[in-house]
Amino acid sequence: MPRFSVIVPAYKVQAYLEECMDSVLAQRYDDLELIAVDDCSPDDCGAIIDEFAARDRRVLPVHLGENTGPGPARNAGVTKATGDYLIFLDGDDTLVPGALQAIADRLKETGCPDVLVYDFARTHWSGEAVRNELADRLTEQGPASFELDAMPGLLEILPVAWNKAYHREFVESEGLAFPPGRHESTPWTYPALMAAASIAVLDEVCVHHRQRRRGSAPAPTGRGHFDIFGQYDRVFGFIDSRPELARWRPVIFRRMADHLTAPDTPRLRLPAGSHAEFFRRARAHYRRYRTPGAAPRPGARLRHAMVRLGSHRTYLTLRTASRLYSTLRRGSRAVRRVVRAAALRLHYRVQLRLPLRPGQAVFSAYGHGGYACNPAAIEEQVRELAPHIRTFWIADLQHHHTVPTGTRRLRPGTFAHRTALARAKYLVDNTGFDPRLTKRPGQVLLQTQHGTPLKSMGLDLQDHPAAARSTDFARLLDDVDKWDYCLSANRHSSKVWERAYPSGYNTLEYGHPRNDVFQRATATDVARLRETLSVPKGSTCVLYAPTHRDYSRTQRLSLDLERISRELGPRFVILTRAHHSYNAPLSRPSSARTSRIIDVSDHHSVETLCLAADALITDYSSLMFDYAVLDRPIVIHTDDWDAYDAARGTYFDLREFPPGAIARTEDELIGIFAGGHWRGSRSAQLRAAFRARFCAYDDGRAAERVVRHVFLNETPGLPPVVPLEDRTPAPWAAPLQSEMNAVVMT
Repeated sequence: MPRFSVIVPAYKVQAYLEECMDSVLAQRYDDLELIAVDDCSPDDCGAIIDEFAARDRRVLPVHLGENTGPGPARNAGVTKATGDYLIFLDGDDTLVPGALQAIADRLKETGCPDVLVYDFARTHWSGEAVRNELADRLTEQGPASFELDAMPGLLEILPVAWNKAYHREFVESEGLAFPPGRHESTPWTYPALMAAASIAVLDEVCVHHRQRRRGSAPAPTGRGHFDIFGQYDRVFGFIDSRPELARWRPVIFRRMADHLTAPDTPRLRLPAGSHAEFFRRARAHYRRYRTPGAAPRPGARLRHAMVRLGSHRTYLTLRTASRLYSTLRRGSRAVRRVVRAAALRLHYRVQLRLPLRPGQAVFSAYGHGGYACNPAAIEEQVRELAPHIRTFWIADLQHHHTVPTGTRRLRPGTFAHRTALARAKYLVDNTGFDPRLTKRPGQVLLQTQHGTPLKSMGLDLQDHPAAARSTDFARLLDDVDKWDYCLSANRHSSKVWERAYPSGYNTLEYGHPRNDVFQRATATDVARLRETLSVPKGSTCVLYAPTHRDYSRTQRLSLDLERISRELGPRFVILTRAHHSYNAPLSRPSSARTSRIIDVSDHHSVETLCLAADALITDYSSLMFDYAVLDRPIVIHTDDWDAYDAARGTYFDLREFPPGAIARTEDELIGIFAGGHWRGSRSAQLRAAFRARFCAYDDGRAAERVVRHVFLNETPGLPPVVPLEDRTPAPWAAPLQSEMNAVVMT
């Protein structure tokens, strides 16, 4: 019995069917059967299916004697299925590489639910892929599996069959089947979600849904769109047959009303002369199934009211008037924005013609974030070594509290902000200033970067469109041409920056200023930091900081922290830290409340957390390069290396040159800590080689070298680099004796 039965109905898709079937059979997870159903297609779909079946035993061909439509064709595939889970795929769609492995892993993580909902992207003829706009409904935060009441927003996602995996026993026990006609997925999707005792979500794009150019797809014939009425009759019939589902009636009614009154319905889908009839039937359905508590969304109230009243002409007239009113309102707001933007542009142009201020420097980090990273360390040194230079920090209002009192705060988009950008001599940032920045002669722009690159960056992302997304590479190069200096932590970074961001800037191979604190902090500082984080005395603190996934919108919970804490015992404490690009905590709500699992995602300074930790657990985060400066143990968790490398691309195989022990699974990770391998001699050897390659310049004086070179022009007198063997990084807080072990993952 295979794990998956992938069912593909095929009708007039000969140009795309091979790509569709290849996308299934090429999956690295091959415990599957592919049931391809030729729906009596007049083209070569049947022959293509037979060719695949002849060369791959996993393909089961099904040929129907007459064209039945996608619903009955899927039903024919279901009757042949033997897999644990059913997956449907249209004949012109594709599975993304690694999709079945991700689905299988998520099913295992969530206890084999009745239905697993995953994400999709629409792919256009131009090659552009646009992710589902309601992808935020698929957040993996919260319980692993649940009933629909816990996540009712799933009903708002497009009601289609091909973005879900269904437990076959669940489908059989519920008697689910596709009806004939168009909109056949509506009476399948809603009943499946409502009836499921357990649902799980996967926040990962698994399907590319092809958007055919108008005219290239089979045109809907006749009155097919009228099928929608019968399909909703089936949905409400299903609800009426099960009293326990009555609570969903208002929600389904609202979905039906939105569907029937969609603005493009009359214009795009109905044959000429049938609009009034469709409207009358929509009115009848609206009145028949109207349910108390089903108030329409604010933007749909007028459409619902006109359908309820039953006046087609009035509906069209008021819809036009409503659109005009909305346009005028948007226009007035737009006018105000345009006027203010024009005033800012004029102000900026005026300031560009005024003299530069050599005693001013403007700093920013992470796109107007708080006081952090290399710019913060350099700004602090500027105030100490060059007090004649007044410093400014650009940050959104919610981050102003992080900026030191001696530094002037600037809000982006204000006149003061534009004045500073136009007239300050020094500009320092770790990501990029406003792309509209005009670099003046005499201005000095320092790009500090914000980590040593393991993943592909800059122009190298051209080979990884999933990670590049909508990157404008021409604009990126325009920004790079404004750099005077690019800061580098090591020789590896220098090579990458010069290739990924090619231009005429000078590379400053001085180390990362943000890591200077690792050489200055004392045992007293470390003990104080641990106390503020509520780390018990005698504990061993391990920082757990996974990185961002380009293929996932929400933080991926790859480790069960509660289980790890339970397995390692009461002397281990776990602090969890989500990547800054995610807005949700990494730990589950239940674990975040325990004294041994503490969420520190909102903690401002990651350097502080590094000082408090006795070891680091991460996957592919650049934090490993910074943490290695402390010469403390690092454990790498690589459960999805192939998927990460395929989506983002990497500059070297971390598994072949790691900074410490490597765990491919959660069990291996627990074993590494339980057996003491995390701080063993082999881990120390790996860390020493890693430090020699990537930490040669992080001796505690990187910021000083930058300030003396860029701001004070003291190039010949820069502080020499302290050799690795002569450095004394901040000491560990926890004793190394095994009986005193306690782990903190942040």
